[in-house]
Amino acid sequence: MSTEVLSYFLKNHNRKLRLGFQIALQCAPLLKGLKVSCVISLDEGLYKELSELFAGMDIVYHMLSRSDGKCLVLFYRPGEMEVYLEDPKVQTLLDEYGYSGMCMKEMLGRLSGRIRDFAGRGMGFPHEIGVFLGYPLDDVRGFIENEGKRYLMIGYWKVYNDLAGARMIFQEYDRAKNCAVNEFLTGKSIREIAL
Repeated sequence: MSTEVLSYFLKNHNRKLRLGFQIALQCAPLLKGLKVSCVISLDEGLYKELSELFAGMDIVYHMLSRSDGKCLVLFYRPGEMEVYLEDPKVQTLLDEYGYSGMCMKEMLGRLSGRIRDFAGRGMGFPHEIGVFLGYPLDDVRGFIENEGKRYLMIGYWKVYNDLAGARMIFQEYDRAKNCAVNEFLTGKSIREIAL
């Protein structure tokens, strides 16, 4: 995809068009069923447009934080996210960060609070956000143990383990992105792209 196309859509004055393009571009792996969730930063004024874009879909969204006219939004399929968060290995890692015994809604509330706290202290994001984004647990642990350094590769996340597997996943995500963006450019809605 050319930089001209990216620039045109991301700077377009039509807010709904710009938002749809951003979602097709940045949430393609979720839309195409390859990922449990995704997170994007968007202009706070566009947040209210999400209800129309996602009406009647099995994808929901949750605002994780807001500041300086921007908001950080997590998109996910509730059924898939519930199953994922109930995985014993996922639970074990999340328990280490205070998510023990919580339902999904409570977990998302805690994650939101921790994101705001970390941002307020200029610390970036809490490490467990990688779990909520479906990153491989070995890579989340690798990131924590190596303080974000000494990774094997960087792509959709920093890879610390199973380089070949990560490369294959990144290629699938890239294909999903190309497919979703091309579908958007031909006039398909986010709902149609996600079907």
